[in-house]
Amino acid sequence: MSPERTAGPAACSDPLAACRLCPRACGVDRLAGRRGYCGAGVVPRVFRHGPHFGEEPPLSGTHGSGTVFFSHCTLRCLYCQNHPWSQQAQGKDLSIPDLTAIFRRLAEQGCHNWNLVSPTPWLPQIRAALNPLFQDGIRLPMVYNSSGFELPDTLASFRELADIALIDLRYARSDTAAEASDCPAYVDASRRALRWFWENLGPLRTDADGIAERGTICRVLVLPGHADEAVASLRWLAEAVGADVHVSVMSQYTPVYGALQKAGWNRRVTAEEYGRVAAAVEDLGLGNGWVQEFEEAESSADLLGCNMPAGEAAVGRDLAGADDAQRT
Repeated sequence: MSPERTAGPAACSDPLAACRLCPRACGVDRLAGRRGYCGAGVVPRVFRHGPHFGEEPPLSGTHGSGTVFFSHCTLRCLYCQNHPWSQQAQGKDLSIPDLTAIFRRLAEQGCHNWNLVSPTPWLPQIRAALNPLFQDGIRLPMVYNSSGFELPDTLASFRELADIALIDLRYARSDTAAEASDCPAYVDASRRALRWFWENLGPLRTDADGIAERGTICRVLVLPGHADEAVASLRWLAEAVGADVHVSVMSQYTPVYGALQKAGWNRRVTAEEYGRVAAAVEDLGLGNGWVQEFEEAESSADLLGCNMPAGEAAVGRDLAGADDAQRT
């Protein structure tokens, strides 16, 4: 995709000409070389791609989730495990045909789905890359793997890129979202996005082999000192969406990047904190999904984003066939 803009009405209709893909609505003309909050340009940038075996079981299955880790992000989480590419912009610039070839390769490898990690700044380019495959009759379920900071209007405009939502609810207070992710608007935005996914995709549905085909999975990462917010998010989910939603509660918080120098964020979650959240899952009747076993040890080096090398490679292949999550 060329960064040169086309004059006239066609340019005005291009979402990159006045980018408002995420709730920050920067309005910058990316076609003219300007960059908004996330720093994304016109040419798609990817850090890593390959089968992922560390996602929730219906996504990873036996052949892996076909994951593409896109560079740049609409948040600036101080504890981000993917900071080399989400905030430091590492990765490789790809032409649209190059990106098409990645998706084709993942399908040829037998991956169960195409897993778009932080796709929001790149939705027009992803659509352009996938259209030739769709036209050839090649299509896998699309996993929209998101922090939750999304605009329903954008999701609706790129509806064909979301068959399965893998969406976070990270915070329940705007001051925490501002401190940890530079995003005081996160709570309202993520809850609106979760509702949109639920209304349009519904509950998780799987095939006869237990592989996800469509639906919504909500991730709740327990953060140190903020177990109460995780419980509040679960309570909101139970009340606003209902007990049919699949919930994935995670214990894997590891202090990295800016969190290492930030008091309160520079430690692991305690067993007591995690136990409160796990108990809330049961108390609220959220019986679908997974609660990770609490672990004092560091996350697997292969699954910690900042330890991953760039390029094409599988993620967590040693987890293939293993179920390290406990079904609630």
